[in-house]
Amino acid sequence: MLKAPDHQVAGHKALGGKLGPLVDDSGRFYKPLQGDERGTKEVAFYTSFSSNIKVPDHISRFFPEFYGTQLVEASDGSGMQPHLVLQDLTFNRVNPSVMDIKIGSRTWAPEAPADYKQKCMKKDRESSSLPLGFRLSGLQIFESGETGFWKPDKKWVQSLPADEVRLLLKKFVSSNTSKAMDSKPDCAFASIVYGGSTGILSQLLELKAWFEDQTIYHFYSCSVLLMFEKELASNGKSPRSEIKLIDFAHVYEGRGVIDHNFLGGLCSLIKFISEILTSPEDFATDGLLEDIQIAVLVSLERVVAL
Repeated sequence: MLKAPDHQVAGHKALGGKLGPLVDDSGRFYKPLQGDERGTKEVAFYTSFSSNIKVPDHISRFFPEFYGTQLVEASDGSGMQPHLVLQDLTFNRVNPSVMDIKIGSRTWAPEAPADYKQKCMKKDRESSSLPLGFRLSGLQIFESGETGFWKPDKKWVQSLPADEVRLLLKKFVSSNTSKAMDSKPDCAFASIVYGGSTGILSQLLELKAWFEDQTIYHFYSCSVLLMFEKELASNGKSPRSEIKLIDFAHVYEGRGVIDHNFLGGLCSLIKFISEILTSPEDFATDGLLEDIQIAVLVSLERVVAL
């Protein structure tokens, strides 16, 4: 029995007769293929990536498992349609807090059509993508068994400026999650979720080390998914902190060149999380934001030079 995912925080949803991804009860995620070249490109990426011996195992674990494609009944009632069959990343998780972060100062590839570039550039300018090198695409934060999840409107989340992006990164790992943006998060779970040898920061640094060398792929409009289980953290247990990369409809050949656009955004996110771990009581200082913006500008200059 296929159904709409319970923990999807961004993208098109299979609700109200609309086309969107589905999940089954065995841990598989069915993503409808986009009808244009994006669907073909995403299948090509997964096929290439899953068989690429140049990608080390410790890096491939950050990507969803790929099970091929399959015709299934589409959620919009349009009949049997081709779907990517992937790993359901929240399968067997209990009340996961999830954050979708789109990486890169620009979310469009040089080869993209002009009208698509214009649409992406507008979103990049109106969000934190240009100043920070990443933007939040959506999130859910588990509050309690009584109140459930806080799942703010994704359009609001995507338009947040730099200071409020950092505030949400703090709220994500706090015990006193509040819908009010002027409330001060306590970052009670920052050390156990973001920190440690198996925490989110360590995983991001491992991914960064690969991106500093890899020239196989260039990732545009790709997201890093952050996940953990608050109830485990509250009980002093491992919160199952994990990152995964998702959305590969805009991946191009690297042609021997480092992906500075993705790497710059990844470094910016790492700097934000590192600063939360080292100074959880302080809000972002002008100096921190200035350092991040300089790093992003340097990355952009490298991209333009290419």
